[in-house]
Amino acid sequence: MTNRSTEELNGITHLGSQGTKYDMDYNPSVLETFINKHPENDYFVKFNCPEFTSLCPITGQPDFATITISYVPDLNMVESKSLKLYLFSFRNHGDFHEDCINKIMKDLIALMDPKYIEVWGKFTPRGGISIDPYCNYGKPNTKWQDVAFNRMANHDLYPEKVDNR
Repeated sequence: MTNRSTEELNGITHLGSQGTKYDMDYNPSVLETFINKHPENDYFVKFNCPEFTSLCPITGQPDFATITISYVPDLNMVESKSLKLYLFSFRNHGDFHEDCINKIMKDLIALMDPKYIEVWGKFTPRGGISIDPYCNYGKPNTKWQDVAFNRMANHDLYPEKVDNR
């Protein structure tokens, strides 16, 4: 049924579990990885998370966003159910949009040590303005460090047409 050994699946506890616990407070410890069977290949893995919520740290009002995470894995990859649980854990977390996006990226770097990663938050407008923070990272002393710089320098050359999302 699977092309993965028991050893390769060791540590994946959320996927297939019928007793899923949803943390209501920020919790990076729910993140899990599995082994990348193709570390010699450079390829992107992209997650689109259209139902992200967090709280304004000042007013406590909810903020809603679509979070896009794209990364080029090295040896480890993030398991998707654990990523869902992690993103859900921001539900009652009070932080500015920019802080949430950078925190997500840093937690995923600490977890996986990817070759490259970018995280983009597209928050719905509040008070007539939307905020779309973007951050990225390329592994130091590799071609991915240059990719990160070039991607940042050219990140929003062709801005999208925003029509109140």
